[in-house]
Amino acid sequence: MPLSEQEQRLLEEMERNLYRNDADFVHAVGGVRGRRPNYRAIVLGVLLAVAGVGALIVGVATQILIVGILGFALMFAGVLVAITPSKRGAAAPAPNEQSSGAAKPRSGSGFMDRMNERWDRRQDGHE
Repeated sequence: MPLSEQEQRLLEEMERNLYRNDADFVHAVGGVRGRRPNYRAIVLGVLLAVAGVGALIVGVATQILIVGILGFALMFAGVLVAITPSKRGAAAPAPNEQSSGAAKPRSGSGFMDRMNERWDRRQDGHE
């Protein structure tokens, strides 16, 4: 069921306010737009994971327990290296987002107050 025009506008306004007021939350949940992934870390992680799988298979085939355990550890470390975001790219955009949101003075009531007022008006049949 598609959203009505009023619901779409309300959703867009909520999204704009979320980006404006909760920059830390948006950064933690959605990441920063335009940030490129660290391909070097991804390639290194994939290579470590493949080497770990190979060592795990060799350890199982030769029945040498330590080789299998080392292979699993290497595979696990490779996956962690591949999926962990780089700290270098994440640290730069965050202060700009916070400073732009903090520089604007808040006028009138807050976002949630306006949403509550709209909800009350809708329940009363005014909208």
